[in-house]
Amino acid sequence: MDTLALVCVVIGFIILLFYGIQLIIIAFRESTAWGLMYLFVPLANLYYVITRWEKCKSPFLKSLLALPFIFLGFYLITTSIAGPGYEMIETLP
Repeated sequence: MDTLALVCVVIGFIILLFYGIQLIIIAFRESTAWGLMYLFVPLANLYYVITRWEKCKSPFLKSLLALPFIFLGFYLITTSIAGPGYEMIETLP
């Protein structure tokens, strides 16, 4: 189960990395200033994607495909850490 969880998380991060790099390339193709702002200015990447939606739509939406893999991987990791003998504490003394 741990291996499956790790594989899911790694696949998710590879997808995010691949499409994130594509978005960075799109920003640098417009101008060097936009590329640097995309990388180093907080929320500039979000502004760039929103204002240039037609160029950024495909890689951005494809990067969202990574989320189910990452969530599933972290869910499997947390359930495997808990183990079968894990019991919830229902009340505090």
